Amino acid sequence: MTFSATLPPPVRLRALVHPDLADLLAVQRACYGPGFVETAAGFARRLASPANCSLVLERDGQVCAYLAAYRSPLHGDFEAVSQGDTLYLHDMAVLPTCAGQGLAQALLKSVWDHAAAQGLRHTALVSVQGSQTYWERHGYAQQPLGDAAQRERLASYGAGAVYMGRAMAVAANTPPMG
Repeated sequence: MTFSATLPPPVRLRALVHPDLADLLAVQRACYGPGFVETAAGFARRLASPANCSLVLERDGQVCAYLAAYRSPLHGDFEAVSQGDTLYLHDMAVLPTCAGQGLAQALLKSVWDHAAAQGLRHTALVSVQGSQTYWERHGYAQQPLGDAAQRERLASYGAGAVYMGRAMAVAANTPPMG
């Protein structure tokens, strides 16, 4: 995976790997309420998937931000909505002490550029904890969920969860997917 983000030194962008899990969970605990902290085993399963496109930013050898992303949702969360041409953003977090440095934007730009180069045409996510306005500023819009099973899965994310999508620009040298 190649990365295109410009970062303030000494921050380094790279793929998320299994040894990062303890740091990733520390970032998650610093950013989210207890109902949104995942298990190391859950993240390890995602890392093992060939659909994994997850990234971390590290400073001084420690993870300070991450973006968990996959070529399509894992474990059937929104398979009826997202197709093989969709990048699913599962989770993104930046340590509060690193906020305001453009790290989230660097993660997003890098993963979007990589996905576009791979021919993906859409990106999707579930907005939680009042983040819908943040995602709207990045071009996401609420997407309808046509069947009851999808709406039930969305409800499992808690009150106020919103399924959102965004069309992506596809790299000029990438052949159309078909």
